[in-house]
Amino acid sequence: MDVKDFDYELPEELIAQTPLTDRPSSRLLVLDKHTGAVRHTHFREILNYLRPNDCLVLNNTRVLPARLFGHREDTGAVIEFLLLSQKENDIWEIIVRPGKKARPGHKVIFGDGKLSAEILDVVNDGNRLVKFHYQGIFHEILDELGEMPLPPYIHEKLEDKERYQTVYSKVEGSAAAPTAGLHFDREILDEIQAKGVCLAFVTLHVGLGTFRPVKVDQIEEHKMHSEFYTVEEETAQILNRAREKGGRIFCVGTTSTRVLETVGDADGVMHAGSGWTDIFIYPGYRFKMVDALLTNFHLPQSTLIMLVSALAGREHVLEAYRQAVQEKYRFFSFGDAMLIL
Repeated sequence: MDVKDFDYELPEELIAQTPLTDRPSSRLLVLDKHTGAVRHTHFREILNYLRPNDCLVLNNTRVLPARLFGHREDTGAVIEFLLLSQKENDIWEIIVRPGKKARPGHKVIFGDGKLSAEILDVVNDGNRLVKFHYQGIFHEILDELGEMPLPPYIHEKLEDKERYQTVYSKVEGSAAAPTAGLHFDREILDEIQAKGVCLAFVTLHVGLGTFRPVKVDQIEEHKMHSEFYTVEEETAQILNRAREKGGRIFCVGTTSTRVLETVGDADGVMHAGSGWTDIFIYPGYRFKMVDALLTNFHLPQSTLIMLVSALAGREHVLEAYRQAVQEKYRFFSFGDAMLIL
């Protein structure tokens, strides 16, 4: 299957640069995965598409303010760190810019010395291993000095860090937000539960690989990045009970989808567990767990639009995207939402 089969035209002005002040005030495109029928509405109307005994699956990962700006101890040159993953204690894998002159043994100072780091090694893709030195609690210092690692297509400064977090974010570790969840506020979640819909939380720490382009011509040759997930026993039980009662599984975001399709078995039974997933979902995939998906609008030729196409059909998805462009929806991380059911 050709990567170009998942391309579409998007005017740059439709890429949302800032979040809406009121989370649930975004628009909602509803796509019938069986017929391709499209309805244009608003996010608050999502309550009309949920029934008692349905289950809404949410990714409770929390984004680290993982972008740090400091200076080389020896030359004073400005240097940027982007934290990717914690390896052990205070050792992290990072992306460094500019990278060519950042060699093992070099030291970097952040925040007038509140935080420093020594480059230990060069690893895969030119990333670095670094060891941080500080006094106090690392995550408190990071929260003070760090900036949110916004996607490369967002050029506006984010005034409020919490607008790149879901209201239910809990477990720190992501390099990017599970953006489909940004549309919910606590009030609408309470209304959903009052309707008899259960909430189930999984954790998947989103990696920067989610923004990397597919560099092969045939999607079957693409190698997915790995991301760490956790499914607690309570979550598995909630999902299995919902299924037993005839409820539908609504995944909020492609990240929750990837977790459920990794952990659920061939009979549609959910199991607790944790580990790394590199599952790649594209047309031809048979879903085991997911009945419906709430998601944002994704980049052309991305693995995310391929996942959405696996659920609803490529032709249906591309026609829905064509209509979204025509109706001037807001696209990508801070954009509007799409419900496939």
